[in-house]
Amino acid sequence: MYSEKVMDHFQHPRNMGEIEGASGVGTVGNAKCGDIMRIYLDIDENQIIRDVKFKTFGCGAAVATSSMATELVKGKNIQEAMQVTNKAVMEALDGLPPVKVHCSLLAEEAIHAALWDYAQKNGIEIEGLEKPKSDIHEGEEEEEEEY
Repeated sequence: MYSEKVMDHFQHPRNMGEIEGASGVGTVGNAKCGDIMRIYLDIDENQIIRDVKFKTFGCGAAVATSSMATELVKGKNIQEAMQVTNKAVMEALDGLPPVKVHCSLLAEEAIHAALWDYAQKNGIEIEGLEKPKSDIHEGEEEEEEEY
């Protein structure tokens, strides 16, 4: 069901933890499955991501996508980090089962949310960056529940 890379990043996550006084912090969630992902960025004066950490509450795929996403943005400048998509995270993990694709979306959104926080703190605009959603399903029509 899961690739060897997914299992490796789940069992041996990279960059787990938090950064005190981070340049940018982004938190996103998925109300439908309960996953919550927080990404911390340490960005230097040249807009290079010196360090990145994550904290994720969720399934193995959520932990693995968080881990891989941090690996993909570490050492990159903020424009390069903007190019890290959920598809790139999935490809780097050699794929995800269809029911777990939302985890890679969380990873992309968490990176964008942390970059948004950094931009807000520094009064700058990052090309192509839009205000992040706190829930990846925000804006979708709610399904009415009958009781």
